[in-house]
Amino acid sequence: MYNYLQDVREYWGHKVLLQGGVAMASTKTLVKRWLVYPLVLLVLLFLCMVKEVLVELASFVLPRRTNAVVRTPDHRFGDVGRLGYAFEPNYVDLPIGGGVCLPRVHYIDEGPRDAKETILCLHGEPSWSFLYRKMVPGLLKAGYRVIAPDFIGFGKSDKYTDMEQYTHEMHKMTLRLLLNHLKVGDVTLVCQDWGGLVGLSVVREMPHIFSRLVIMNTGLPDGTIDLGLSFLPFLMWRSFARLFGTLLPVYDIFGKAFLNPDQAVLEAYAAPFPSREYKAGAAQWPLLVPIHPYNPVSCDMQATREFLAANWKERPALIMFSDRDPITRGQEKMFLKLLPHASTKTVVGAQHFLQEDKGEELTTHIISFIEGKL
Repeated sequence: MYNYLQDVREYWGHKVLLQGGVAMASTKTLVKRWLVYPLVLLVLLFLCMVKEVLVELASFVLPRRTNAVVRTPDHRFGDVGRLGYAFEPNYVDLPIGGGVCLPRVHYIDEGPRDAKETILCLHGEPSWSFLYRKMVPGLLKAGYRVIAPDFIGFGKSDKYTDMEQYTHEMHKMTLRLLLNHLKVGDVTLVCQDWGGLVGLSVVREMPHIFSRLVIMNTGLPDGTIDLGLSFLPFLMWRSFARLFGTLLPVYDIFGKAFLNPDQAVLEAYAAPFPSREYKAGAAQWPLLVPIHPYNPVSCDMQATREFLAANWKERPALIMFSDRDPITRGQEKMFLKLLPHASTKTVVGAQHFLQEDKGEELTTHIISFIEGKL
């Protein structure tokens, strides 16, 4: 039988009040964790089932939407320069054989090509390289080369309109081809959210390219579900994404995810998605997170866990999680089990997108880590 008391101890650890030697959770916390979250999840799941039925019925009447590739107009990004994202855009059509290329990929590549260090910054869902704009200047000042791509479906990269075109393998292939195109080596990977799932998998596949890991607010989900309430925020987010699909309200998602949301910044994060046909990648990524061990992504995640434990034993790693992220809370413990020698930092006061909330602080920690001072 599931031990709910153990879940209380582990999940509410920082919220438990010690009164007279007895651990007591606040009534508000109890109601929120044990009643509100499960009820919200049940409602979302029910609405998802209704949606699936309606979509299936509609498929008999409406013509199937054909896949296409769309490109976000440049004018959508007109204000990002004054917000600190004044970097030279780079574009590449990555060949996959038979005269076929992937949709055009955008990336920034700042700093000297012969720099003493190359930093690869990978974004996640539903952000883009704009997420790293607060960190790039400090890394450049330290003399490093900084590369930050936009995955296909995000940012200034082109976008499939069909959700089924977005797979974990496609994102990994994109990153592998881009790294080969750039001919980089001795790379420090800085990854967050889905950037961690994709980036760490590519580290396993191309270990000779990478020298250091900076792991932030991410995970390597192998399909085994934590039955405790700590998994509920992610399940709610996944159900929310399934329910809304390509109608995902990106602007509002970021508005709830930042400590101090600014309208211009929120508009910049939403800029890549002028309409629903641009949102297929953002709608699909949450659904690719495996929730059972037989999912192909589960196997890839398990293989990556085993690789890190066996092959990164003495190689540099920094595990840097925020203290206010409900999505990846607790995943730092998993990484510490894989990499017990890793340096660690808790970023106080930051939520899921810690690059936005505490970008300058992260930069300081990364530089100290690279210079062996952390």
